[in-house]
Amino acid sequence: MNIFQTMDISASGLHAQRQRLNVIAENLANSHTTRTPEGGPYCRKEVILASRPVDEFAGLLEQSSKVAVQAVSQNREGFRVEYDPGHPDADDKGMVTWPNVNPITEMVSLTMASRAFDANVAVLRASKAMALKALEIGR
Repeated sequence: MNIFQTMDISASGLHAQRQRLNVIAENLANSHTTRTPEGGPYCRKEVILASRPVDEFAGLLEQSSKVAVQAVSQNREGFRVEYDPGHPDADDKGMVTWPNVNPITEMVSLTMASRAFDANVAVLRASKAMALKALEIGR
């Protein structure tokens, strides 16, 4: 495997984690949204990551793969229902359906995605340092 393939794999990880961070931020921003244009409360979104094979890989690992966002799905389970007859989105019985976003779960996911992003940045920096050292050998 050459240094550019390593950087390409890390770049795919950075891209995937950035999308994951954006979805988490959207979930947190809409944690109190009880009415959406589609109707009903906001549905928590989840990023589904998948691996993609890297072309022409010949290295230490038997299989190398990039990471890619396969889909962004909506979780339609776990909505919280509360009695609040004064709320503008209350039904006939005074019940309000709240989004299924748990801020604690989102913060844990945010931390994990942030650390994965940082790990990919570290790999890119190490790859860059190795490439610069390799160029110095030729002097």
